[in-house]
Amino acid sequence: MTYNRSVRRHAANVIGIGLKRGRGACAALLSCVLCCVGAAQDTSSMVAIKAVAEVEQRTVEHGREVSKLAPADRVASGDRLVYTLEVRNTAPTTIPAPTVIYALPDHTTYVADSAVGPATKVSYSVDGGRSFDVAENLMIEEPGRPSRLATASDYTHIRWQLKNGLKGNSVAFVRFRARVK
Repeated sequence: MTYNRSVRRHAANVIGIGLKRGRGACAALLSCVLCCVGAAQDTSSMVAIKAVAEVEQRTVEHGREVSKLAPADRVASGDRLVYTLEVRNTAPTTIPAPTVIYALPDHTTYVADSAVGPATKVSYSVDGGRSFDVAENLMIEEPGRPSRLATASDYTHIRWQLKNGLKGNSVAFVRFRARVK
């Protein structure tokens, strides 16, 4: 099954930040991005989030398997995607330890242990972004069944908590992988 859709959904309406439009193919398969940067002051207007989805293509070159990234114009079931989020502080002052929350796109499943970012603490949600915890603490409760440990396919959101401040007019990058259902 092939999905070809641009999903720059309601993120700006959810928290009131301006998301810049992606260019061309890179806007494909993007989902809701939330950026929370502290309760003491509203700094969400100082943060711009740009998400780029690319398809990971594996080929063999000189007898070795090599991975390359290509724009996610069209993806098919089973394709492995790499999402890169650019977190840009547009203000001239430092934002102390921002937090970025990303809703996993529809028709994708998170690839376990793939969320990374320099000097970040990564946690996940299995309840639509209402609560977050590390993977080994997430439990799924289903009616009539005993609780079970959540798997990567149960995740609905990823949260990166940057351990350091984001200096004025600077950028941080976070990344994860997902597989198209």
